[in-house]
Amino acid sequence: MTTTLTPPPAAASRAARSVPLWLTIAAVSLPMFMATLDNLVMTTALPVIQQDLSASVGQLSWFLNAYTLAFATFMLPAATLGDRIGRRRVMVAGIVVFTLASIGSALSDSAGTLIAARAVQGLGAAAIMPLSLSLLATSVPERMRSAAIGIWGGVSGLGVALGPVIGGAVVDGISWQAIFWINVPVAVIALPLILVAVRESRGTWSRLDPLGTLLLGGAVFLGIWGIVHGNDDGWTSAGVLIPLVLAALLLPAYVVHARRRADAVLPLRLFRSRSFTVANIVALGFTAGMFGAVFLLSQYLQVVNGYSPLEAGVRTLPWTGAPMIVAPLAGAFASRIGVRPLLLAGLALQAGALVWFASLAESSATYGGFIAPLVMAGVGMGLVFPSISNAVMGGLAEADFAIASSSNSTVREFGVALGVAVLTAVFTGNGGTISPTGYDGAVGPALLTGAGAVLIALVAAVFTPRRVADSARA
Repeated sequence: MTTTLTPPPAAASRAARSVPLWLTIAAVSLPMFMATLDNLVMTTALPVIQQDLSASVGQLSWFLNAYTLAFATFMLPAATLGDRIGRRRVMVAGIVVFTLASIGSALSDSAGTLIAARAVQGLGAAAIMPLSLSLLATSVPERMRSAAIGIWGGVSGLGVALGPVIGGAVVDGISWQAIFWINVPVAVIALPLILVAVRESRGTWSRLDPLGTLLLGGAVFLGIWGIVHGNDDGWTSAGVLIPLVLAALLLPAYVVHARRRADAVLPLRLFRSRSFTVANIVALGFTAGMFGAVFLLSQYLQVVNGYSPLEAGVRTLPWTGAPMIVAPLAGAFASRIGVRPLLLAGLALQAGALVWFASLAESSATYGGFIAPLVMAGVGMGLVFPSISNAVMGGLAEADFAIASSSNSTVREFGVALGVAVLTAVFTGNGGTISPTGYDGAVGPALLTGAGAVLIALVAAVFTPRRVADSARA
């Protein structure tokens, strides 16, 4: 038996009006920016860290994977805990854990210590990223929700975009430890801000689902483990094949388990919302194609065009930085025209840009030729990010916002790992190597594979309800 603890609409409206909207958005977006920034902030620092800590190549990959695995695995349990004891309370705890782990990362004097600290960072981020969206959605008036989510999506995209840029700038100007120390002042500002500007909210009080958490969390963990190790260890190696097979078995086992209980960690009833289901399919295809392409193109700019990591990061900003401008506008229009037109337009622009990238890279074009498709891809990303966030909660009750947001964030993290692994596999399968001439004939097929993933998302987006509120009736 479950009992809703969500405040009545009238009380929610009074609470939302008592705090300026911009302050609420800033309060939930700042810690979320910090968490998304740390997804990629280490990429430009890896060579320096390798020398300083005498790290092996395998340990270098774990500096990134430890964060991703913990982040993706624990988002759904964090959302369940937030529904029970308070979303703001759990998010504040996540910020504290993330900040302490950042200090631990900065103080690390061995590769093993840094890997452990990064895993704890991912645990803290799992309580920040999805709960920030659900807190925003329940803290602003419904008529302003789409616009607020648009701004939130822009800040999220900016965190991803600035990760390599800030990492490169800090490493070049200070030290690799500074990329973790910068989280401390951000947290000092974010903690009192969220306590003042964001009201507490809860979902439904229900029994915990330890078996479901183990089954679903295990599937996510093992699936990402296999994917991120596939190219390095070999897709048919026992260390890759066994986790992937186990992940494939755990998913249907979870479905059988969840069908028998209404309080499952990810209730199957959410999939009755067509908007929720389609949004997750779109998120998987979009992030796989987009992030896989970002990974390859950032390497291409460094290896083929000879830019430093910082210079390469700056040159991708027309793509990765555009959502900061476009996403708030998309959020504002979502309430007027619906999310389906925005998704279709954004995905079409993104797929077209990836095809254009493939042609330019194979013809050894200079950076000037990339500017137009970079802007095109950036506009597309800015249209898609907030539209997915709006669609995933379409037709759902406020009590389900945290679980819905967490499941979508998990799908996105899975898509990032899948996209990087698959596009890299296509690249190496076509004879690609990390050398100035090693991209010839290999980067094109890989980028076209990314475009194919985005096109799959485009086909799925056709089935998005015209208005997200209609999905409950669809």
